[in-house]
Amino acid sequence: MGLMTDIETLDDLFVHTLRDIYYAEKQIVKNLPKMIDKATDEKLRRGLQDHLRETEGHVERLEQVFRQHGVEPRAVDCPAIDGILKEADEVAGEIADKRVLDAALIAAAQAVEHYEITRYGTLVAWARALGREDCAALLQQNLDEEHAADDKLTDLAESRINERAE
Repeated sequence: MGLMTDIETLDDLFVHTLRDIYYAEKQIVKNLPKMIDKATDEKLRRGLQDHLRETEGHVERLEQVFRQHGVEPRAVDCPAIDGILKEADEVAGEIADKRVLDAALIAAAQAVEHYEITRYGTLVAWARALGREDCAALLQQNLDEEHAADDKLTDLAESRINERAE
């Protein structure tokens, strides 16, 4: 997360973490099309395409949170999401069997979702602690969508993808 010495208050930490997830969401928007291109299962492909559109909406909501909070929308590097996305790309590049590749793509997408869920959960709690229910409501929408995306990936994996990969 690259914490800086200018973080002295919960508000400072909130803004820094907001910038962290803003960076992460923008990186996900850049990287999801690669995952979509690699997916061979049509339901998985459609699910990833739907989540790309949702992620673009997450970026817009985050920009709204920045405005409501009175700070400039700006990203800070997030080595955690960079590492998750790099690993996903490397693993996907090493798998020849397309059925196994789809299972790997789901696992990679869920790693991304779980990272986002931790960040949004924290941001919602901090927004409420700071008396920013307006910001918390928008962040909660993103969190709810991340949970739903994770649930859809689990259902897809358990209902068809994992079995096909065996």
